[in-house]
Amino acid sequence: MPSSVPPFSELLANTRESAVHLEMRDDYGTNPRLEAWQRGERVKWDDRESWWHPFHQTIADAVARGVAIRRARVISEPVSEYIRWEHYVTQANVIAGEDVRWLPRSQATGSLVPAHDFWLFDGNLIRFHHFAGDGSHVTDELSTDAGMLKLCVNAFEEIWQRAIPHREYKI
Repeated sequence: MPSSVPPFSELLANTRESAVHLEMRDDYGTNPRLEAWQRGERVKWDDRESWWHPFHQTIADAVARGVAIRRARVISEPVSEYIRWEHYVTQANVIAGEDVRWLPRSQATGSLVPAHDFWLFDGNLIRFHHFAGDGSHVTDELSTDAGMLKLCVNAFEEIWQRAIPHREYKI
């Protein structure tokens, strides 16, 4: 079923102040970059052309316009192989201009969060991500519901305050 949700790049292009992303899964399925890492291949960080993707440019362009981009990940410990890989490649997100933090699930006790990962743009538009049990992406959904916006803003900020900055979180 085709989605009527605009692409992420379009949503971020229309963002003026902030974009926050809350991730709460320990596995998002497989992809070629993960498979390469599993085979022992590592990113050549000094060769930006080999790892810089359009997503990174989209983030960098938004940051250059003054958009603050924060990502918080709630994860189980010990971490899954997927999270181990994700932690490794997060350097690309940081280089693009994202501020990334990690929160062990055991430290999230008492936090009320929506059932889905989401992006929140300028505090007034939510893009929920729906995933299957195997981690594969199913669809996205947009919301501007005032109650849902408040829930997502509060949930993200609570997780953000508890979370550990990327450079300090060791796997």
